[in-house]
Amino acid sequence: MGPAATRKPAAERKKEIADAVAYAFGHWIRVEALAILAEGKISVGEIAKIIGVDVKLLSGHIRGLYDCGCIEDAGVAKIRNTNEHFYRAVTLPFISDDDYRAMSRENRRDVIGLIIQAIIAETLASLRAGKLETDDNVRLIWDCLYLDTRGRQEVVDYLAEAYEGLLDIKARNANRLAESGESGTTMIVSVTGFERSRPGRPDTGYGSPTEISQVGEIRT
Repeated sequence: MGPAATRKPAAERKKEIADAVAYAFGHWIRVEALAILAEGKISVGEIAKIIGVDVKLLSGHIRGLYDCGCIEDAGVAKIRNTNEHFYRAVTLPFISDDDYRAMSRENRRDVIGLIIQAIIAETLASLRAGKLETDDNVRLIWDCLYLDTRGRQEVVDYLAEAYEGLLDIKARNANRLAESGESGTTMIVSVTGFERSRPGRPDTGYGSPTEISQVGEIRT
């Protein structure tokens, strides 16, 4: 077994977490690289071949992702008399509600940044590959809800139940695929719910005719 993968220490990273996530998607090469790195340890040379770019060009992007804490260094290996550098996506364990509440604000922000990065990377990579518009059953739904304290808890509970339902579907599919031998399709599913950065309601989305006035009233 080789050495454990390492991530750039927080104090040495080139960008703050939100800026690092934004940087990760500032170039198509980084988007494609992140989607590939999510599949596990891989060399810079192999990534370059997959996406069809020069190794030196890719190396700069990979180094930038590492310096921002977006990926992990998985070591160096000699392949055909050449030192190959390996990287991978940052791996995260499942974090329960109790675990999350016990985390520091700094650690929460770090984990949140990595999850957002993963969701956006997969979404943009599929958009670039033309997978979204060719799927007749694709689901991309979002809205902005104006909620009281009870309503926020109801949304949180609903999303938790939705995730449990997804795990049930995953288990049932694993059994069916094992029995049928069918070649499955990898589908990205994300469950999110968070407070908007600004108090106003965006005039987009599926509920755009509904607005929030400055005094907090809802008008349609």
